[in-house]
Amino acid sequence: MPSFPQPGKVTIGEINRELVTADHLSDDQARETYGEILGTVFGPVPFESDSILGTEAEQIDVLPRQGNIGILSAVVQALMSGSVKPLFEPADVKLLQYIDLHAVSWHSHKRILAFISGPHQVTICDYDDSDGKSPCVLSSESQKDVKFIEWRPNDGKTLSVACKGGICIWAASYPGNVASVRSVVTSSIISRSSNTRWTLVDFLRSDDNEQISALAWSPNGRYLASAAFDNSSFTIWDVAQGLGTPFRRGLGGISMLSWSPCGDYFFAAKFDGTFYLWETNTWTSEPWSSKNGYVTGATWDPDGRMILLSFSESSTLGSIHFASKAPSLGISYAHLIPVELPEIKSLTGSQVIKNIAWDASGERLAASYVDGDELYKGLVALFDVKRTPLISTSLIGFIRGPGDNPKPLAFGFYNKFKQGPLLSVSWSTGYCCTYPLIFR
Repeated sequence: MPSFPQPGKVTIGEINRELVTADHLSDDQARETYGEILGTVFGPVPFESDSILGTEAEQIDVLPRQGNIGILSAVVQALMSGSVKPLFEPADVKLLQYIDLHAVSWHSHKRILAFISGPHQVTICDYDDSDGKSPCVLSSESQKDVKFIEWRPNDGKTLSVACKGGICIWAASYPGNVASVRSVVTSSIISRSSNTRWTLVDFLRSDDNEQISALAWSPNGRYLASAAFDNSSFTIWDVAQGLGTPFRRGLGGISMLSWSPCGDYFFAAKFDGTFYLWETNTWTSEPWSSKNGYVTGATWDPDGRMILLSFSESSTLGSIHFASKAPSLGISYAHLIPVELPEIKSLTGSQVIKNIAWDASGERLAASYVDGDELYKGLVALFDVKRTPLISTSLIGFIRGPGDNPKPLAFGFYNKFKQGPLLSVSWSTGYCCTYPLIFR
């Protein structure tokens, strides 16, 4: 039977397909559950969730769920009163209530967690630092309206932050090894931990001061892709040169970007339900479309041979399999196959998967969903995944966050423990919690 956390309980982690719960969060309970196995404890990191939720509530959460006409009417009234800024073209107004602009990001090689902790700030927890239990906060006059974050691969400690007007690039400095700052950066606030200071080293400025809402690094860390949800084009930046090249296919605003682990493919999804797979040797693309709404989540398998997608109007996922190595984009080489998560409907009563994350081993899948019945509302579903020959899933159970009526804002995996990955979840109740999934 899948593990179910009773109301009032909080999840601590997984031990061999069993999700352990407790009455409250505590280091003692975590140490007893997994501390001896991993040699460390990942305590919850508090943040002011009201400052995030309050800002977006003015633009999103306040909209009544009464169908597209009701939503359109509410937004038009708000626009006329000046209380909401026009984020989308009119055709995209109905999508406002479903947008998830929070982010949690683990460094690909180091035990460093970053998450959005306020409208204009990012919190970093460096568990490899001797003072890792003391998070540091990154903020700057250039860093306004943070919407997305992602660590740069293969380049020490460098974090990209999507914000209003462009992308902030932060880097860690050490005694005797100071990060180089580009001349375009005019002001920054340096945050320190015991051995590290974080410096804003670059600001990649977007056209027309647009709000950047999606980021994706190439696996080699040379190129950074960015996009805005009210723009139909995305930009590929050569970060060392500070130069960006725009790419455009289709008309809808972009909801998501993702680079394959091998770097051969690039994925871009739009709010009109279309999405594009690019082959990066020649930068040619093939269009796809969905009858289940637009793409809300996209995650690659470890080999880059398939990508798993969630959609805004479905509890069924889609998996695109590539029949051969790149370039192979045509219908004869790539196939979209449905991946059922039947327990989401039968147990929770929800009809829609909101977001997904897949760990790098391909063995664990986390999924959040929209609404659901009172007992299952606000939980994160955890699945065991098999990939031979096609993807199949088995529900392990549900993760419940701390506080009253917690809802997952964002989540992501860290994959470097041989006993199993870590899943970190940012909760609406103001805690970012890390759950070890120990099954090896």
